[in-house]
Amino acid sequence: YLANRFGGKYVFGVGVLATALLTLPTPLLTTWSPYLLVAARVGEGLFEGVTYPAIHAIWCKWAPQQERTKLVTFGFSGSYFGTVVALTVSGSLARSAVEWQSIFYLFGSIAIIWFLLWIVVVTESPVGHPGITESELDYIQSSVGYAEDQPKGVHPPWREILTSAPVWAIAVAHFTENWGFYTWLTELPSFMTFVLHFHMDEGGSLSALPYLVMGLVVCMGGYFADVLRSAFGIPTVVVRKLFTCGAFALQAVFMVAAGYLMSRAAAVVCLTIAVGVGGFAWSGFSVNHLDIAPAYASILMGLSNTFATLPGIVSPALTAVVVEDESSSGQWQIVFYLAAIIYAIGAVIYAVFGSAQVQPWAHSHAGDFVSLEESTCSQPFGSPSLRQSG
Repeated sequence: YLANRFGGKYVFGVGVLATALLTLPTPLLTTWSPYLLVAARVGEGLFEGVTYPAIHAIWCKWAPQQERTKLVTFGFSGSYFGTVVALTVSGSLARSAVEWQSIFYLFGSIAIIWFLLWIVVVTESPVGHPGITESELDYIQSSVGYAEDQPKGVHPPWREILTSAPVWAIAVAHFTENWGFYTWLTELPSFMTFVLHFHMDEGGSLSALPYLVMGLVVCMGGYFADVLRSAFGIPTVVVRKLFTCGAFALQAVFMVAAGYLMSRAAAVVCLTIAVGVGGFAWSGFSVNHLDIAPAYASILMGLSNTFATLPGIVSPALTAVVVEDESSSGQWQIVFYLAAIIYAIGAVIYAVFGSAQVQPWAHSHAGDFVSLEESTCSQPFGSPSLRQSG
């Protein structure tokens, strides 16, 4: 909502800056008060939560229709490459003479430097960019349908948003992908150490491998998705469902396989594929907000991202309950089966209810965007709404 009202540039930038300022004193807070430490970590989560919605508020003005997927997914890939860097660098620093405190000082300082560059380099829309040519500006504006003189004071149609089947299809898909992501982000080192019997240092390094693959797949998937749309004329809705549901199906298969292949090499390959192919799903649901309601894309991303943070709380806690003995492969198999079931449910819901058409409520309440793709966004599988929109 904030990004939609005030613009994504400053909301995104302030979110990162505030997170950095709360990260820097973390080592001191561990010695001062556990309550202050918890408050700081909660604050970091709140400020980090604005980043994904805010970046959609920028993309809806910058990303042309036929280049939308590859641009958006390229931006999202940074979170996975960042995970790889953070896991690798943090492990090295924790074992070094400077100890674990340096982790917070390093990443907090980098984020502040990044914020300064962001404020100087980035503009809210193409109109304000000093280096853009007139032909580039015309191309972007004619493609995204964005006008700088958009009406002010337009309130989001909350009832229509919250009762829209395509919106909830995106939210469920986002939840599904994050279930696997958060499960392995928190539990993969333990599985590799206690079940596959890797040394702790090896386990930490190998735990970063799936996220490196995922970052690469996110970029590749975005490129191929746009090629299918622009070069082959495949409807956007088909591309979104193909990439999302196809990724979930592959993740479910390789997740279950990893629980039975106790060969270290085979298990690592299966887990790497299970996590990595999730990058293709991001070429589906994560860009879908811009398809169905470009004027409210940041709000929809905020809604789905909030729903998708629940696995970050539930999944590790549930895994801790199921896996009482971390060396028991049978208990880990239950975790894999549960993830596979969630992937299957998410794929079915998105296949049935997903859409790529600009929704009627997005038309009637937002005059600053126009649909340029409605004729190619038909829904061959049907996408019923929970209610009729006016």
